Amino acid sequence: MKALKKTLLASCIAVACMPVAHAEKFFGDSSISVLHSADYETFGDRQIEDTVFTFENATGHNWGGTFFFIDRNHGRGASGSGDDNVYGEFSPTLSLSWATGQTLSFGPVKDVLLAATYEFGGAPQQNNYLTGAGLAWNVPGFQYFNTFGFYAANNSDAPGFENPDNDLQLTITWGAPFELGANRFLFDGYIDWSTAEDDHASDFHFNPQFKLDLGNYAGNPGMLYAGIEYSYWNNKYGVGDDDLMATESAVSALVKFHF
Repeated sequence: MKALKKTLLASCIAVACMPVAHAEKFFGDSSISVLHSADYETFGDRQIEDTVFTFENATGHNWGGTFFFIDRNHGRGASGSGDDNVYGEFSPTLSLSWATGQTLSFGPVKDVLLAATYEFGGAPQQNNYLTGAGLAWNVPGFQYFNTFGFYAANNSDAPGFENPDNDLQLTITWGAPFELGANRFLFDGYIDWSTAEDDHASDFHFNPQFKLDLGNYAGNPGMLYAGIEYSYWNNKYGVGDDDLMATESAVSALVKFHF
């Protein structure tokens, strides 16, 4: 665990200390989202109604990029007990084409990436560290399409809660804007799949969003979206016990503002 923490910290410091003359920022984007659904699954094999507020920030650079988000459940939390729940992730990537000075694209692959993720919060309190590598793909019609393989070191700060076994995780992220007449849409999202270990089941989470660009009608494309998010989560939290946690299939109303 200490070695993984040092690896993640060293990677972030290395990126931060790279010469400014060699670093170029392509974009930076922040957004606030509000989601609401009555279909979320919680402990005890029952559905709850919940509202989730999300702050996101994404940056793109010639050396790679960063992605950060933090969720806050309004008065429900993972257990549905009435406690608020906060969960977040920070994910930097490093372009090996940039780091090596060599073009590593081949076929449909645009670049090879080193990647890390720090997960924090949740219920019980988690501090998880993921390190791995990924590929950025050229896929027609997609603004981005990435695949990552991670080794996940799982750690809980909750008293009396035993740390789950470390596992492997596959992550896919994508974003595909498209137009129908004068209407602009965005289809984006992610898939996470983690391996089963001695103390938890395999975990599969499919989480796409389908959004209409409302800002486009006011001459500000990409500023305001409205749509839906779908969450299909098999063995939510890796529990793997239908008596305790059912598989989630939730449709949420979504509003997202970029600034």
